[in-house]
Amino acid sequence: MSGARLRRGLLAEFLGTLLLLTAVIGSGIMAERLAGGNAAVALLANTLATVFALFVLIEVLGPVSGAHFNPVVTLAFGRKAGLASSSQAAYVAVQLLGALAGAALANAMFELPLLGFAAKARGGYGQWIAEAVATAGLVLVIARAGATRAPALVAAYIGAAYWFTSSTSFANPAAAFGRMFSDSFAGIAPASVLGFLAAQAVGGVIGLLLARALGQGEQPTPD
Repeated sequence: MSGARLRRGLLAEFLGTLLLLTAVIGSGIMAERLAGGNAAVALLANTLATVFALFVLIEVLGPVSGAHFNPVVTLAFGRKAGLASSSQAAYVAVQLLGALAGAALANAMFELPLLGFAAKARGGYGQWIAEAVATAGLVLVIARAGATRAPALVAAYIGAAYWFTSSTSFANPAAAFGRMFSDSFAGIAPASVLGFLAAQAVGGVIGLLLARALGQGEQPTPD
């Protein structure tokens, strides 16, 4: 991959992850404020905003970087997409930076502290299993979807997983990292993050094994 192509890819990964986290956290804050204490309505609003944002971001930025926005996706598919190990590490770094910036931007728009640790504890074996399931399913969907169907299928899967997993389907280490810095509806306490990351790593491996057992489909590649 040429230097110019890699720079475009890194910018796309930074912007995509930033905007994804802004959508997840910002819609969570808005939903909580407008739902009048109805958690189901707030989660539904948060889900819809995330699904729409994810679809658009994959469509717009996919041709530039592959639209990973997720370290698990980069590590699972980066090599097949033509990314060297150093480029994969750079992708992960900008994804984490983008997640942090997205949390700060969402907080700023709603006049919350720019970066404040979340107090919402999330954990226990049920949520860890849920994160493994959510991440395994995401990797499997990407492996089977192909570039043209990935935006709709990934967005639909994440939207569904918001509701059928007890963890509300983070399925993304960058998302867990970013959501740690917003004490809001979508936040996660720092002490809960390590368990989520471990479960996501396990889920990523399971997803790859399932994809290999089924036979992988076409993979999206950076332009």
